[in-house]
Amino acid sequence: MDKLPKIALPAIFVLIVLVIMFSKSTVTIGSGEAGVLYKTFGDGVVTDEPPLGEGFHIVAPWNKVFVYEVRQQEVFEKMNVLSSNGLDIKLDASAWFQPKYNDLGKLHQEKGEDYVQRVLLPTIRSAARSVVGRYTPEQLYSSKRDAIQAEIFEET
Repeated sequence: MDKLPKIALPAIFVLIVLVIMFSKSTVTIGSGEAGVLYKTFGDGVVTDEPPLGEGFHIVAPWNKVFVYEVRQQEVFEKMNVLSSNGLDIKLDASAWFQPKYNDLGKLHQEKGEDYVQRVLLPTIRSAARSVVGRYTPEQLYSSKRDAIQAEIFEET
């Protein structure tokens, strides 16, 4: 320790602090993703600007970036619903969705990161139960299949 100059210890400390600050100030957004910026000392979620696109971004270390997938995605749900005559029907439902790129800030602010569990799946379940409840099992598995699918889409 006696051989190190007096400036070496503070310089090493400053270097470590700078590395930590730099790592907290950078975010890399992957392919098919976008980032919503949250300004801690600002107005919170940035909704009036487009989200951060793919690539490397430098943000203030006290701000946060929430990354969302903006590609088309699928949710799959197995459920039991009652038909119009009261029979239990096992239903497999699949829905494709894609968040609107320019509205990601509003989505984050109003619904949160788990919007699929909070909004999308309950809506699909509710619409499926409502629509399937109007038909008999014979209609579900025959000619009315496309009409039922269109009705569930409309209600969702």
